[in-house]
Amino acid sequence: MIVLADLAGAAAAPIAEFASKAGVSEPTVTRFCRALGCEGIRSFKLLLAQAVAVGGAYLVSTEVPRHENESWLIGNVCDGAVEAIERLRSGVDPELITKAGRLMAQAKSVLAFGSGGTSSMAAVEMQNRLFRLGLHVTAHADGQMQRMAAAAGDRDTVMIVFSISGAVRSQKDAAWITRQYGGTAIAVTAPSSALAEGVDLVVPFDVLEDGGLYRPSSSRFAMLAVVDMLAMATAEAIGPKSLEVLRRIKQNLNVLKLDDPRLPIGD
Repeated sequence: MIVLADLAGAAAAPIAEFASKAGVSEPTVTRFCRALGCEGIRSFKLLLAQAVAVGGAYLVSTEVPRHENESWLIGNVCDGAVEAIERLRSGVDPELITKAGRLMAQAKSVLAFGSGGTSSMAAVEMQNRLFRLGLHVTAHADGQMQRMAAAAGDRDTVMIVFSISGAVRSQKDAAWITRQYGGTAIAVTAPSSALAEGVDLVVPFDVLEDGGLYRPSSSRFAMLAVVDMLAMATAEAIGPKSLEVLRRIKQNLNVLKLDDPRLPIGD
């Protein structure tokens, strides 16, 4: 209870103060730390400080904020999405987007990889956008499948991997495997990450969260915007050839449901 009552204080307090507040001896504090798997008070305080730095806000903020005007909720989500896309707009390099689109347009096979929530969603959406252009594209969120799919590729394969952190091991492995067999690896990720260092082309993605505890991640809107940019760049690189596939998809979907040319393709 002493620790939970003041997480930051417990992470900084010397062992004598810790023991005094708990009403126990210093050896008892040491035994407590070792019971938790730590070597002693120093390693315990280090791990505690790391936990507070990463997730402390979620431990102390227990009440859901209330507002007199419920429309605040709508505005908060929409503002977060707009801000994330605007932060992306100010940092994205159009030459890199165009180059990535050309690489995918020329590929015989495209592999789209992601891991976790936002990145795996982006990979599936990349597949959803590219197959409509007549490309052979497959998306995988499972790490083992990513490695196997990369190993089955060749020099005509382009892998595009989405990762906000750039630290997922299966994705780093897949990039290395793809390049080992002559393929091209593209990453939409943090520019200083380990993943970025192991690919042929990096589209920097450095849209940080704004700290909203109860609002879903706004950065996923920016990630989807990158997907749309890449899809559009790929479509322009392919040119008019992609229009026939789009026409056939649109035609067959309209036969099966409401015939309204204003509806998006397949959505």
